[in-house]
Amino acid sequence: MALTEIRQKPWVYVIDEATRVLVADDDPILREFASVHLSSPAVTIETAPDGAAAFEMLEAGDFDIALLDIEMPPFDGFVLLEKIRAEPKLRHLPVMMLTGHEDIGSVDRAYDLGANSFVPKPVNWRLLSYHIRYVMRSSRIEQELRRANDLSGSGDAASSFDAAAEEHEALLNGIVDQARGMRAAAGMSASLAGDIDRIETLARAALSQCRSVRHAMRAPSPDAARAPYVDEGADAA
Repeated sequence: MALTEIRQKPWVYVIDEATRVLVADDDPILREFASVHLSSPAVTIETAPDGAAAFEMLEAGDFDIALLDIEMPPFDGFVLLEKIRAEPKLRHLPVMMLTGHEDIGSVDRAYDLGANSFVPKPVNWRLLSYHIRYVMRSSRIEQELRRANDLSGSGDAASSFDAAAEEHEALLNGIVDQARGMRAAAGMSASLAGDIDRIETLARAALSQCRSVRHAMRAPSPDAARAPYVDEGADAA
C-alpha cells in the first residue's frame, strides 16, 4: 500500500470499546484538547484540575484508565500515583503519566511507583489514542491472569491463563501484521523503517514466549513441560 493511500483512508476512531478516562492536569488548554481529541462515541473523557480533585473523582467513580500530569497542585502526579496504588479499589487501575519531563529520573520514578506508561508532552493525540488502547488491552490480560491465580482448581487456572494468553497473542499478531504493512509503504524514511523493524522484532519475541508458556502449561508431565518449544511460524515469517 502506497503512503498516499494510507493518508487517504477514511477517518476511524481508535478506541471502539466503552472506556471512561480521567485526565488530570492543571493546564486548562490541555484538558480541553484531551476532551476534544480523545472523545469518541465509545470514549467518555472527564477532567480534573489538580491532584486532590482527581483522587476524589477516582474514589467516587468507575474509571477504566487515568492520565496524570506530574506537576499539579496541591500534590504532584507522583504523590497521586502513590495514593492510587495504596487504595485497594484503585490498585490495578491503568495509569499513564503525562509530562514535559523526559529525564531518566522522572521516567524511572514513574514506573517504580506503578505507572503503566509514560507519555511526553507535547502530546500527539492520535498516537496517544493508540497508546491508551494498547494499555487497556494489556490491563485486561493482566486482569484475566489475576483471576486465574485466584481460582482454586489448577485446571481452571490453566484454562483461564490459556484464554488470556490467546488474546495476548492476537494483539501481538496484529502488531506484526501492521509492521509488515507499514514497511511495504513507499516513501518511508530509513529511521522510521528501523523503528518499525525493532517493534516487530520485540513483538515476535513476546509472541514466541507467550506460545512457549502455553505449550508448557498444556504438557502432561513435568518432564514434558521442560521440553523445548519450537515456534512453527518463525520460519514462515
